Amino acid sequence: MKEFQRLLKYLRPHRLTFVLAFVAMVFGALFQGAIAAMLVPLFDQFQPAAVKNSETLFALQKLIPEDDWYRAWLMISVLLVSFTVLKGIAEYFSSYLMAKIGQAAVLDLRQELYAHLLNQPASFFERHRTNYLVSRIVTSCSAIEISVASNMRDILRDGLMLIVFLGGAFYYNWRLMLGAIITAPIIAILTAKFSKALRKLSEEFIESNKLLSDTAQETLTNQTIVKAYSAERREQSRFAEAARRIARAHLRSGQIAATSPPTIEIIGVAAVVILFYFGLREINFGRMEASQFFAFLGFLFSSYDPMRKLSRQHNQIMQALAAAKDVWDVLDENDALPEKPHAVELDSLKDRIELKDVSFNYQNENKTVVRNLNLEIPKGQMVALVGESGGGKSSLIKLIQRLYDPSGGAIFWDETDLRDAKITSLKKQIALVTQETVLFNETVRYNISYGNPDVSEEELREAARIAFAHEFIEELPNGYDTIVGERGTFLSGGQRQRIAIARAVLVNAPVLILDEATSALDAESERLVQKALANLMQNKTSIVIAHRLSTVRRADKIVVMERGKIIQTGTHAELLEKGGTYKKLYELQFAEEETAPAKAQRP
Repeated sequence: MKEFQRLLKYLRPHRLTFVLAFVAMVFGALFQGAIAAMLVPLFDQFQPAAVKNSETLFALQKLIPEDDWYRAWLMISVLLVSFTVLKGIAEYFSSYLMAKIGQAAVLDLRQELYAHLLNQPASFFERHRTNYLVSRIVTSCSAIEISVASNMRDILRDGLMLIVFLGGAFYYNWRLMLGAIITAPIIAILTAKFSKALRKLSEEFIESNKLLSDTAQETLTNQTIVKAYSAERREQSRFAEAARRIARAHLRSGQIAATSPPTIEIIGVAAVVILFYFGLREINFGRMEASQFFAFLGFLFSSYDPMRKLSRQHNQIMQALAAAKDVWDVLDENDALPEKPHAVELDSLKDRIELKDVSFNYQNENKTVVRNLNLEIPKGQMVALVGESGGGKSSLIKLIQRLYDPSGGAIFWDETDLRDAKITSLKKQIALVTQETVLFNETVRYNISYGNPDVSEEELREAARIAFAHEFIEELPNGYDTIVGERGTFLSGGQRQRIAIARAVLVNAPVLILDEATSALDAESERLVQKALANLMQNKTSIVIAHRLSTVRRADKIVVMERGKIIQTGTHAELLEKGGTYKKLYELQFAEEETAPAKAQRP
């Protein structure tokens, strides 16, 4: 019930449309009742004149001529066709308006959910799989859309039909109707039991679907590793187990769905057989006409159809509410970093970025990844972070971007604690080039202008020239309008990196954070990427996770990190002279790079 009440919040802005749809449903139900009520005058035409014009619903018998069978037939035909046409028009408007409400409500819900996800910090996405979040936006919201546009419409329409049919049956003979009502509690109890079982199965089905999607996406994404380790059978077993869970849930749900309508129908038919006996008594005692009894049976039989449909719709609504619960679970989970009510707007860096006694550990992890760290990054200088994997370099640059807040100490932008600044103003001050080049399955133009969509064509091309990307872009099939493919798969590694550099150039932020790619490039691509990076870093404060000798040599300050601590700082020459960790790291990681050109020059 909580899920349904919360769903109503998205329907309230469309109250007027809903009222119009409901009015159309009411008219549709009334016209359906009028069509059924025509059974009385129609049946009377086959009776002796003495028993013609029996009373019927809406007093329709007054419209039927008494003494001319042809005119009576003509009037009955006109009324039946008219009521059918009017019912069809009413059902069209009710269906269209409810579909409009469903689309508008789910559009609002999807946008709210997507905006909520975009506002979450990095910790949120590290905790949830991408496929899980995408399925909430697509699959769960689609289930809610169907619930509103179709299931809710059918419940209201069939509910109104049921009221009209039961009301008509009461009108013809309330004594017979009271006897028929005895079966209602039995049907209600059975429906409740079926619904409870189906809701549990719906939740199991949704969870199994998530597992199946996650398994398939993970395996297909990492198919090179699967093939390399000959793990196809193992992955097939994982997928088969998830698929079997879905099949079992579907089968059990199908059993219940198949059992529910026939059970209710059998009870209803048994009740009607008994009613035949009492109906004959009423006719023989002169309390109703035969035409009225058959109209009563028509209304009663007709009432079981919406009852059966309502039973099925209830089952589908339970599935939609289970999907809605998944959406609410995501919406209720809010890890967004707090921003103070009077947060200040950050200006361009004037002096330095300073980390004072900074410590940090990820949520649900006891291990501290950054420990009591103190570091100054002067304006205009290039600071290179080096160290073995797991030393805390990536965590440090995430803290400077305020993707996380430190668990201890503070980070200052000049004299301003980052926690006192507006997050949006900090993002404007920083350009980012990641180790894994991230491109969207869009045009080259879209990817370069991603951080500055309103840029002019000349500025965009100039950024590409600075990144040494313009020449190869012009050679692409559609130039700047060429689609780069998912994650830039239509481009080489060096081309992807240069487009990412062009994107950072166009942002023109005073601070650059660069996580150098570790992937090997051919000599020409490497040369162009290094020249592009050199252009990008000009007149900027640069913080670089360095993997190349050329980078650490250019750095104004090298920071050596190990187990979350800074153990050495200095220039390349100073640190080599001092010896220690940096010298060992240089000999392991950089010395081979330095000797490679010399080897290449030997005859």
